[in-house]
Amino acid sequence: MELSQILGVEAVRAPLKATSKKRLLQDLADMAEQVYDLSSEAAYKALSEREALGPTGVGRGVAIPHARFAGVSRVVGLFVRLEKPVDFESIDRQPVDLVFALLAPEAAGAEHLKALARVSRTLRSEAICAKLRSTFDPNALYAILTETKSEQAA
Repeated sequence: MELSQILGVEAVRAPLKATSKKRLLQDLADMAEQVYDLSSEAAYKALSEREALGPTGVGRGVAIPHARFAGVSRVVGLFVRLEKPVDFESIDRQPVDLVFALLAPEAAGAEHLKALARVSRTLRSEAICAKLRSTFDPNALYAILTETKSEQAA
């Protein structure tokens, strides 16, 4: 699975001025409504409920909030680079500034896991994260996220 299959340039925002984890999740839900015509309320509820099970801050300033809920027809992604890092209760206790959210249909078991694995592999790369942190241009961020997949697949 390529990131370009789940993420469009219109789903990349930077700089985002969220000041808390709660505000960030709401901003992501609002983006899901604007970009994918999903219910902001349902997306926020699903993301918040998933976070209550355990934080999705994976360390090194990266978070991958994800949730499944009715109303999503396929796995979709949202990426934001925060203007200032926020506390996300990450495993390394570092605030996050790179956030890739995934929203999936309730029945999308394998597809959701494939997308999560792809995002995780991409954002595990220190080189890719450094490139992402070097710009606030949404087009450049999208290019970095999508071009690196072809290189890694080789």
